[in-house]
Parts: sequence; C-alpha cells; structure tokens
Amino acid sequence: MAEMKARERMRIPRQEMPTQDPAARGGNFDEVALGFTLELARLEAERCLQCPHPECIEGCPVGVRIPHFIRALREGDMVGAVQAMKAKNNLPAICGRVCPQESQCEANCVVGRRGAPVAIGRLERFVGDYELAHHTSPPERAPRTGKRVAIVGSGPAGLTCAVDLARNGHDVVIYESLHHPGGVLVYGIPEFRLPKAVIAAEIDTAVQHLGIEIRTDHIIGRTITLNELLAEYDAIFLGTGAGLPSFMRIPGINYNGVFSANEFLTRVNLMKGYLFPEYDTPVKVGKNVAVIGAGNVAMDSARSALRLQRLNCRPGEEPGEVHIVYRRSAEEAPARAEEVEHAHEEGVIFDFLTNPIEIFGDARGNVCGMRCVRMELGEPDDSGRRRPAPIAGSEFEMAVDEVIMALGTSPNPLVFEDADGLERSKHGTVIATEPTGRTTKARVWAGGDVVTGAATVISAMGAGKQAAADIHAYLSDPSAWEATGS
Repeated sequence: MAEMKARERMRIPRQEMPTQDPAARGGNFDEVALGFTLELARLEAERCLQCPHPECIEGCPVGVRIPHFIRALREGDMVGAVQAMKAKNNLPAICGRVCPQESQCEANCVVGRRGAPVAIGRLERFVGDYELAHHTSPPERAPRTGKRVAIVGSGPAGLTCAVDLARNGHDVVIYESLHHPGGVLVYGIPEFRLPKAVIAAEIDTAVQHLGIEIRTDHIIGRTITLNELLAEYDAIFLGTGAGLPSFMRIPGINYNGVFSANEFLTRVNLMKGYLFPEYDTPVKVGKNVAVIGAGNVAMDSARSALRLQRLNCRPGEEPGEVHIVYRRSAEEAPARAEEVEHAHEEGVIFDFLTNPIEIFGDARGNVCGMRCVRMELGEPDDSGRRRPAPIAGSEFEMAVDEVIMALGTSPNPLVFEDADGLERSKHGTVIATEPTGRTTKARVWAGGDVVTGAATVISAMGAGKQAAADIHAYLSDPSAWEATGS
C-alpha cells in the first residue's frame, strides 16, 4: 500500500506558481511571483515521499526539517507546519523567495531523480507568508542571562545570529550602518523579487517578541570601533556582508553613467527610486543600458533598469534596450535559472560570449558607447567553468549611454579600523574557523559574505546560526568552550 501511494505521488506533476504576465510586470515593481494558493500548496505537498532518510535536509544550510513541515502542511496543520519550519529557519518568507533551492534542498530531493523535485522553496514561502498573516507561533525567549552581544550588520547572517542568541536569553543589540535594517535584503534585492513589507514584517516579529534592539546609522569603524564595542559587550558577531563593489580595469570607467550595481540598486530599492517622483530619488536610466555580469545581481539590475525605462517613457515614446553582457556562455551564467527566464520574458537582451574592453565618453564626460570583443571558451579554470578567451579581430562597438558593473563585491574595510588582531585574507574577507565562525580576535565571531565573499542569503543565515550556537556555548560556560579548541 505504501509503495502504491508513493507511485501515485510520483504521478502528480510539479505545481507551477502563478506569476504576473510578462507584458504587464515589465512596467511595474510589483512582485512577479504571486505565491501558491492553499489548494496548490497542499497538492504540491502531496508529492513529498516522506523519505525515512531525507536527503533534502542535508542540502539546507540551516537544516530545516523539510519533510516535517511538508507533512503538516498537507494534513492541514498550518501551526505545526510553521513550528517545524521556524525551529530552524527564522526568515522563511524571505528564504522562500530568494534562496536557490534548486541547487540546495531540491537538488537532493529523491522525487527529482525521476522527474521534477518537490517545490520545497515555494512551500516554504507559503508557510512563511501564512505565519506573517496569522502570527501563530511568535518566537519565545529564555530567561535573561545578563550577557550582552553586539551584532554588526542586520543582513541575513546578523539577523539569524541575533534571533538565535535572543531566544537563548542573551541581550542583543544590532548595529546597522544604513537607516533601515535588513542589509542586502533591503538595498540589494528589488521589490519585484522581495517586497520590503515582507522583510519589515520578518524583522519586526523578532524585535517585538525577543527584545532585540536595532541601532541604525551606526558605521562600525567610524561611529564606534570594534574595540570600543568589545569594552561594552561580552561577544561580537560580524555580519557586515560584502558591500564594496568591483569594477573592470578598462579605459572609461570614470565616465558619468558608469555605476556599480550596489549604487544603482541602493537608489532603486532602499531610497525608493522606483517611486520617483513620489519619493525624491531620481535614478538615471539610459536609453540603452549594458549590465556587465550574469549573476543574480546582474539580473536584478537589468530588470530594474528595464522597468524604470518603461515607467519613465513619455506617451508615444519607445523604451530603450537593456543588455546583459557576459563573457561566458548561458550555461556558465551563475544566476538562478528562474531569474534568467524572467529577464528573457520581460525583454532583457543577452549578449553572451561578449566582453567589454573600453567605455567611450562624449565631450561632456557622459557614456556614449562601449567597445567589446567576442569570446570563445577554452579549458576549465579553477572555478570549474571553461575559461573565456578573446577572438582576434572580433572587436565591435555597442551604443550605450549607461553601464552597470555587476561583477562581485568584497567587504568594506571601514569596519576593520581599530580592529587589531583580526586577520583577513588577501581578498579582504575575515578569516574565521568553520563551522563556528571564530575569528583570530578574542570574543569576535564572523559569518556570511564578510567571510566567504558574495554568496547566498541562506548560506549567510547558516553561518549566523552556527556562530550563534558557538557564542551561546562560550557565554554559557567559557571553560568548557575553551576546551573545544578555541
């Protein structure tokens, strides 16, 4: 009978999530993915085989009890689904929207060996949204320990670490350099992928029920230094991310109209540039925009630029073009397949195997064009991807008046002012022991992009969770903690 049920479940097709029509969504910043209905969610949950040894959990950086929450969902026990989810994941409504489940939990799904894997991420989003709407299981705080912890950065690593430590009874203060908490969640991911209201609701739940204090407009290294924090707190967690942008070393990068993706997306997202003129944050968008790179940040930049072009079009005027320019092929693009597909549907133009070698400017110093070269792929490099090489004589010019560099980031060095003893790699990232997050400076832990360089939201959350467990062990019994090899 059990085998028959399994075969029946395997016959259920993966349920597609409703989305905005591409023709409509290219002209607004409303969320593209509309989420499952209860009927779709329960039907998708029926596809889960409830494996006795669930490999999907091994693919989750925070160890969500995936079969447990899915079973509760399909049985109609939404409170149980929420509790099973939030036992490990503090931000399910966020993770369900932006995590690359296809390369993590869903990649390990047994159902996926014979067909499409269970849509774990979409079910996670459904459960997270249910909890934001109904508040069935607010986080509980253990009795106060009297220990104080400073969290530097309110992105996914910092928020996760803060919530876990507060649950254990420690007093937690988050220091955030910007005027809104959320880190890369708020300034780096567009509204159409991750609404600001969802981020705010997830953060407010933690702050309200756990007593976490958030101090915005505090730049560590300027407003207050790391050593000054150590004089006030028992422990510190660095979750500052990697917000320093990288640029190509080619002629012309100083012309007006060359942006980093960080600056462009911050203007669009955190400063509400997409609501101009309601909010006085104009965002320059050229008639023809080139976004250099093919990661998720590049897709976010291109899709945001395309929307602003269309929203700012005068009646009867044709919108311009937005190009993704990438030196490798489509197969090597690091962005999520879903984001690439959505960009295609919305009208973004992809120029693969193309590399800029010079940016032109006019007499007034504004971008007016870009010289590129065609590329071909050779043998794999250290990353495992085939190394691109220029094709002789293939140079050509592209008419663009805005260039957005989406080529990766590194940690901002400001935070390390007056941080003697904190060792960093040649790339500027903090050297920390895995999986504890212990750094070379006493009572300082670190995790997320500040350690790994730019990575995913869920991997940063995993690092924050692991560091929180080690910090709690240290605060609870320093002698026993020392014995573990600090």
